[in-house]
Amino acid sequence: MDAREAIRAFVKDLLASKGETAAFEDAASLLLSGSLQSIDAVEIALFLEQEYAIDFSVVGFDEAQIDSVDAIVSLVEQHGRRIS
Repeated sequence: MDAREAIRAFVKDLLASKGETAAFEDAASLLLSGSLQSIDAVEIALFLEQEYAIDFSVVGFDEAQIDSVDAIVSLVEQHGRRIS
């Protein structure tokens, strides 16, 4: 599974846990739209740290970096590396 597929699957599961089962676009806002909450941002950050070794103490953290699947993929391409 490539990074986009893994990230999309993680986000889909996160949305499903909130009762959001509708299809979504990779460019769709996740946090700023209200589909996910700040606690979900923490879950996304932990996922990225564990799966792609992204160190937010180095990269910095901004919700815009994780507000869509496209944004998350871009962050991983710039700063991540697959761990598992």
